[in-house]
This record gives sequence, structure tokens and C-alpha cells, in this order.
Amino acid sequence: MKVFSDALVEEARVESRVADLSRATIGEILLVAQYLERKTGIPFIRMDQGSPGLPPNRLGVAAEKEALDRGVGAQYPPADGVPELKEAASAFVKAFIDIDISPRSCIPTTGSVAGSFGAFIACTQRIPGKDKVLFIDPGFPIQKSQLRVLGISWKEFDIYPYRGAGLRAKLEEELSAGDVAAIVYSNPNNPAWICLEDSELQVIGELATMYDAVVMEDQAYFCMDYRRDLGHPYRAPFVPTVARYTDNYILLLSSSKIFSYAGQRIALLCISDALFDRQYPALAARYLDAGVFGATLTASILYMMTSGCTASTQYAYARMLTLSCEGAIDFVEDTRVYERHARRMKQIFCDNGFRVVYDHDVTLPVGDGFFFTLGYGDLSGGELLRELLHYGVSAISLSTTGSLQQGVRGCTSRMRDDLYPLLEERMRAFREDHPLNETN
Repeated sequence: MKVFSDALVEEARVESRVADLSRATIGEILLVAQYLERKTGIPFIRMDQGSPGLPPNRLGVAAEKEALDRGVGAQYPPADGVPELKEAASAFVKAFIDIDISPRSCIPTTGSVAGSFGAFIACTQRIPGKDKVLFIDPGFPIQKSQLRVLGISWKEFDIYPYRGAGLRAKLEEELSAGDVAAIVYSNPNNPAWICLEDSELQVIGELATMYDAVVMEDQAYFCMDYRRDLGHPYRAPFVPTVARYTDNYILLLSSSKIFSYAGQRIALLCISDALFDRQYPALAARYLDAGVFGATLTASILYMMTSGCTASTQYAYARMLTLSCEGAIDFVEDTRVYERHARRMKQIFCDNGFRVVYDHDVTLPVGDGFFFTLGYGDLSGGELLRELLHYGVSAISLSTTGSLQQGVRGCTSRMRDDLYPLLEERMRAFREDHPLNETN
């Protein structure tokens, strides 16, 4: 039996000004779920927004308070970041990725969203004619929204049928026109939680060099592939990265998930030293500066957007990175609760007829972590999203992420132990109301 009637869900859609639930954004689904909760007092199983579900790292909070007490709030922060954070970022990348990036090439940004926004501008303006972005989907919908704001064109393909040996030919097909300025993906992936393997990263790196495209590798879920024993400073295994295979890269490192510091909006662009120092006449002509990629991105683009990052938050991030390198913060263990939530949630769904859509990497079954994907019978992603809302479960359709597969994305971060019986009850009712047969 449905938790919310068709009429009530339709009322929520209308009142929330959502044109089409099947294509609703994360923010729109959030509004509908909140409306239904307020209207009825019935709790939702919230799988929509990928917001951290843990308290912020207390050592970061302490460092930020100390910085404010020292009076850092009275002065503008340096455009390229406070020295303590730049040094800590360089050490962190070495400790956990085993890649050498100098402190000068580590630039703090007001969250990775601001970082990608600025990087898109610099990458697509550096070489005339190379003005498109290639998304290896599924991916983070906001990044395409940024390109809409900027008026930048993009290409995209769903990696689902191109894992492993099929990736090279598909990438060459997309890159052969020579108009791609940047290649974008997240690893682990939002929304599918697939992880690109070293062989695939090598292909991406080699082709990025061949076609002179900058790889923007979003590491928002750093070390959260819990299948591997990651997260031990200066000890293998290290985080897989395209940076081993090309100098054309920018790593986006966020504090939001690994330290649960999302509210303070702090991240890093860690740019290869070779790319940071590369000079582009087109940038020099546009910005009337030397046209050096890293300097232009920092001073002529990012500074125009946010005038630097909040000083006290930079000191918090620096402390958390430094303590992680020293082994005093084990951010992998701190976030492992997401793995436990994913395993239990997926089991409940699969016990009631659902399937995991993106279920394998090249050599391993997909891991458990912050996100997972679900399909049901022959329902499209939009249809499944709408139906789940009637049972008090919110998610987003995979179609909004560039995926060509039918299903929804679920996030584990807002799950609580007391909600599992409710989820089981609602999914049993869902299956009873949506019987599967051999044709499904």
C-alpha cells in the first residue's frame, strides 16, 4: 500500500513548482519530499541529496576556532591560499596518492563547485578551437549546469558499455575532432560508485596527452573505495589516479565528504606543475597577463569569482590534511559507516526485486559506499523515481546524470539505523504493488 496517495504527490509537485517529476533535479526532489513530510508528519527515507551524514571533524573545527581567535578574519586571505594549506595539500597528495605536486600548484577554492567552474573557463580558453568539455558519464549534474551558465558546449558518453578494453576506441572517437579542451569524471563515481581501474586511467592519461586535453579528476570521495586498503599515509596501495599517466591534469580534492566539512565550502585544485607553468598566448591576450595557466586561473579567474577562500576555513583544512598525513586522523575509518549503510540498504532493495544497475567494475563487483544505483523491472528511471516517492523514498533519476541506463541513484548518507525497518516495510509494499514477471 502506498504511503502517499497519487493526489498528495501531485499536490506536492504543483506546490513545489516542479514541472516533471521524472526529470526533477536533486533540489526539486528535495522540495517535494520536504513538502510531503511537513504536510503529513510521515518521515521520508532520504536518498536524494549527497550531503554528509556525519558530524564535522572536530579537529578541523578546533583549528578554525583557533584561527578566528588569532584574528585572521580581519584580513583578506592570499588569492592563491594561505601557505599552511598549500604545504599541507602538497604533503597530502604525496602521502595518499604518491604524486609530487608543489605547494604553489595547490589552490584552495570555495568548494569543488567553484573549482570546476573556474577550471572550465581556463581550460576552454587556453587554445583557440579547443572549447568543448567531454564528460565520461554518469556524472555530477551541476557541472553541466555550470557549462550552461558559461555558454560552453560539451560532449558526453555513458561509460557503462565501454569499460576496460572498449574505452580507448570510444575516447579516440570523441577526441579525434581535436576540439575537446577537458575530460571530466569522478572516481569513485557519482552517481554509480563505479571506480575506474588503473588500465582505464592509463588510457585516459595517454589520450589526454596525445590530444592535449586537460583531465579534471574529481576526487570528492577520496579513499572511499572501501574494497581496497587505502588511506595509510606514505604506504601502498595508493589512490588510483590519471596523474600517473599524464601531465595534463587537475585533481579536485574536497573536504566535504572525507572530513564532513561540507558547510564550510573548502576544496583544492591540485594542478600538475607542468600544466600550472604552461604558457598560453590566448590566455595572455584575453587577460592581459603572462598567460601562465596556473597564475591566470588563480588571479584572473578564481579571484574574480570569490576573492579567495575564507581564511579560517583554510586553516581548518590544513590541520585536517596534516593530521591525516601524521596518522592522527583516519578519515577512511571515520567514513566507513557509508559502506555499512550501502550494504544493508542494497540488500533490502534487492530482496524486494530491485537490481543494482552499475554492478561491476572491470575486474570486481562494484563496492559499497556513498552512492548506489537501482533499477526495477522495466520501469524507466523517471517512472521508478515517481513510484518511490509514493512509498516515502526519495532518489534521483539516472537520466539526469548523463546515464543511458534505466534506474535511480540512492545516497546512503542520511540513512539511520532506526529507519531500516521502515525501509523494509515500504519496499515489501512496493513489490506487492509492482509484481514482477518473466518479461520484467
